[in-house]
This record gives sequence, C-alpha cells and structure tokens, in this order.
Amino acid sequence: MKYLKEYESTNAQRQSAVKTMVAGIASSFFLMAASTHTFAETKDLEKEELKFGFIKLTDMAPLAIAYEKGYFEEEGLFVTLEAQANWKVLLDRTIDGELDGAHMLAGQPLGATIGFGTRAEVVTAFSMDLNGNGITVSNNVWEQMKKNVPHKEGKPVHPIKAEYLKPVITKYKEEGKPFKMGMVFPVSTHNYELRYWLAAGGIHPGYYAPLKGDTSGTISADALLSVTPPPQMPATMEAGTIYGYCVGEPWNQQAVFKDIGVPVITDYEIWKNNPEKVFGVSKEWADKYPNTHKAVVKALIRAAMWLDEGGLENRKEASKILSRPEYVGADYEVIANSMTGTFEYEKGDKRSLPDFNVFFRYNATYPYYSDAVWYLSQMRRWGQIAEYRTDDWYKDMAKKVYRPDIYAAAAKELIAEGKASAEDFPDFAKETGFRAPQSEFIDKITFDGSKPNEYLEKLTIGLKGKDTVK
Repeated sequence: MKYLKEYESTNAQRQSAVKTMVAGIASSFFLMAASTHTFAETKDLEKEELKFGFIKLTDMAPLAIAYEKGYFEEEGLFVTLEAQANWKVLLDRTIDGELDGAHMLAGQPLGATIGFGTRAEVVTAFSMDLNGNGITVSNNVWEQMKKNVPHKEGKPVHPIKAEYLKPVITKYKEEGKPFKMGMVFPVSTHNYELRYWLAAGGIHPGYYAPLKGDTSGTISADALLSVTPPPQMPATMEAGTIYGYCVGEPWNQQAVFKDIGVPVITDYEIWKNNPEKVFGVSKEWADKYPNTHKAVVKALIRAAMWLDEGGLENRKEASKILSRPEYVGADYEVIANSMTGTFEYEKGDKRSLPDFNVFFRYNATYPYYSDAVWYLSQMRRWGQIAEYRTDDWYKDMAKKVYRPDIYAAAAKELIAEGKASAEDFPDFAKETGFRAPQSEFIDKITFDGSKPNEYLEKLTIGLKGKDTVK
C-alpha cells in the first residue's frame, strides 16, 4: 500500500510535469504565433521610419498631435517632424525624397502637378484643416482705412470689406507709392484669399503671365503682392517693407500682441469653412508605400478628431504643445488666442469665433475634388493657368491629385477597429467628392465645383473664357 501510494504520488507528479510542459510548449507556440502575427502586420508597412516636414503655423497641429499622442507609433510608424525654412524648400525636399511627406499649402500639390513653378506629381489623401488665416494691415493703414468702416456701438462692423481699403490704395498711388502686401507663396491659399478679398472690393491684385516668363503676379495690379515667409510677416510689416499681409496663425495675433497691426478679416469671413492645408506626398512615394501611406492617414485622422474633441481642454493642451520651439515657437497666449475659439481684431476687440480653426468637424479632413477645383479656378483667374481649360480638365486634374480613395480606406479601418464611427465621415458609398454648391463667400457668388468655367464668368475681375494676359 505504501508503494502504491508512492507510485500514485510519483505518477501524479509526472502527469503534472507533463501538463506543465505541454502548457509551456503551447504557451511558447502561442507567443511565437502572436509574434509572427505582429511581425506580419509590421511587415505590411513598406517603410516604418519616416520624416515629415512642416512650416511653423498652428495648422500643422495634426502632425504634432499624432506624434505627441502616440498615434503614429500605434500604426507602427516611427516619425521625425522637422520644421522647414519656407514652402519652396519644403516642396522640393518632398519631391526629392528627403522628406517622406509634409504639411502643405492646398495649392502646392496642384501647382506642382500642372507645372506652375516646380513640376512634379504630388498627391494628397488628407486635408489638414478648415479656415485659420487672416488679413492684417499696419496700424497706419488701419487708421486711414478705419474712417471708411461702418461702426456699431463703437466697434467696426464685420466682415470688413476691401472696398474700405480702396481709398487708401488710391491715395498711395497718387503719391507715387506702390501699395505692397505679403502672402506666403504663389500657389498658397493666402495668395488666393487675399486676391479674392481685394477683387471683391474692386482692387485688382495683378496677373501672372507664365507663357511670357512673367511670374511676378503684378501685371495690371492696384496692390502689389509678394512672397514673405510666415514667421517673418510681422517684422517685415513693422519695418515698412509691406503694409499688410495674409497669413495663418499665430502671425496675425502676433501683430496684435506686438501692437504693430490690426487683423481686419479672417478667411472664415471670406469663404466660410474653406479648406486650408493638406498633407502631401509625391505620387512616386504614394505608389511605392501604399500601406504606409494609409497608416499615416489613419494617425492623422485620429489626431484631427482629438483636436476637435474635449471642448477647450484639448485645444489648450494643443496650444501648449505648439508653443514649444520645435513646433511653432510662439507664446502660448498668442497661439491660444485663436485656437480656443476666439479671435482678436483691433487690440481689445476680442470676439467669439469658434470655427476659426476646424480640424475634423464638417468633414474637414476629407479631400474633396471640388476644393481642388476651386484652387485651380483661382489659378486660371489670375493667369497661373494661362489658357482656357474645359470643365472636364479641372475635374480630371482634381482627381489626379486628390485621393479620397486612400482616405476612405484609412477611415474604414479605423471604424472596423472601433477607433471611429461611420457617422464621423461622409457616406463613402454615396460620396462623389463634390460638395453642394457653396454661396458663403464675401461677394455672395455661388461656386459649383462641377462648373468652374461658369463660376469664372460670374467674377468681375479676373480671366475667364478664352482670355489671356496681353
């Protein structure tokens, strides 16, 4: 009996040992399988280490937030963010492959693809924000302009139209002084918004004539527009080199804080909820790294969602992040002035503007073809597209550059993973890529993205039909 008990005990120990060994083997196999699965998922990314460029503006926020909140890493991406000297350097480095992608002006991928300036195929699958720009004039110009602006209860009535600036420009011309204003790049949203505002007030901003080798954009101009890098705008105006400018934040609010200028209008008031920046990559890069591209868009969508969630707390946190020198490098108070739903015009005249910066609401991140068509229409209006193009040409060019198919694939994965809801996005099954006709422009002229030539005919100043610059 004693031996039997010892046998049973020994046998039980052996069985237990075998079970432990089997469990260990099973566990090891599971870990290996899990490891293999993770490796397979990582292997799907054609490139994991990426470098993205940006310009020091608050609307680079989706890149900063995707990095700081770990969204890039969660997609298996190891990203370096690097500030660039100016928009041309940023574009050239993206085309040359020194950067994998970049925070770009909405017009840059389009301008490059049609060959205005640097010729290269650049695409975008992600729109970074709506609104975010303003037009600022010097204190001296404001004092002259202010006399023409209607007031109510001692404050200027907004939106302030360019027609109130026109007598000031006329006076400068009579004195033999050209009226000079700054914008950030020839194919920038700022250039087109400033031109739109001026033209709506009867002020001609000038034509480009690339076929004649004149890309100054000053032919027949009442106001001369030239390129100035965004961070240099306030100092350039303070020095008297320019009398006003159109730029993104925080460089309008910086003029208020430094008491050197007055932002007279925001782009929200020029074109309500206009698309502003995009995330751009070369077409060659997009074709070579499709899974990586989709993963980048997923991370950026999540960052944009975070920026528009959580009320003011997320925006305050974002403002603190952006104030750091590696990002925008302006004071927190300057950045927060517009990022937290307000905007200060004349010093002390702070007004509620909750949609001044929109990163996700109103389908802000979706790359609409009609947005691309509007920018192309402005290129045609001011001569950057020198000759007549059919409506189909505009649509084809928009579809060549804007890639909602990549965006939809990224969004659907986020929905499947439970990180977003279908209600957060357009109905991809029905979406055409063209917004409904828009009328919320400062001149009340309706834009239908499917009929760009009809739209150009409605605009008083600018090229249309078979017009060319003489």
